[in-house]
Amino acid sequence: MKQKIKEHSIQLFDKKGFTSTSIQDIVESIGVTKGTFYYYYTSKEQLLMEIHLQFIDEVLNEQEEVINDTKKSFSDKLFEVIYLSLMDIKKQGPSAKVFYREMRHLNPESLTEIKAKRDLYRFNIEKLLNEGIKNGDLRSDLDVPIVSFGILGVMNWSYEWYNAEGQKNAFEIAKSFQELILKGIKVGE
Repeated sequence: MKQKIKEHSIQLFDKKGFTSTSIQDIVESIGVTKGTFYYYYTSKEQLLMEIHLQFIDEVLNEQEEVINDTKKSFSDKLFEVIYLSLMDIKKQGPSAKVFYREMRHLNPESLTEIKAKRDLYRFNIEKLLNEGIKNGDLRSDLDVPIVSFGILGVMNWSYEWYNAEGQKNAFEIAKSFQELILKGIKVGE
């Protein structure tokens, strides 16, 4: 039942937004009482935090697996990180939208925890860029934090427009993003 509450809440938060979705909306969508909701969650915010943690923890685990793979080149890792972000949006579409749109509704303690995980995601991008510089794949004059924000901007905004059934699939879009990014930061470009 807890998973069902979470799944229905994600759908409602995606469609109506966190603040416009009441606990009554959630329980009516499932056909249970508020007591059932409160058995599993103390508040709507606690539920939102669980949705955020589930999304960011999965994304971080996938990202770290790629970045720490010593057999892959910088370029392959960059592609895979971009591709994974698109696949996460495809796989967890509404959860991704809730994650990016509704973070501002977390309480200060929860927000601090989520921001730390988001920072770790960005630091992993910086680690990848520094690896590319060290290996001679990337220009040594890059402002790594700024470039990482640019890469994140390209990847993170895709939750708004990416359509898994659209003209381009995730692989093609990731290749395009990879090429766009590399043209600006690779040695000799």
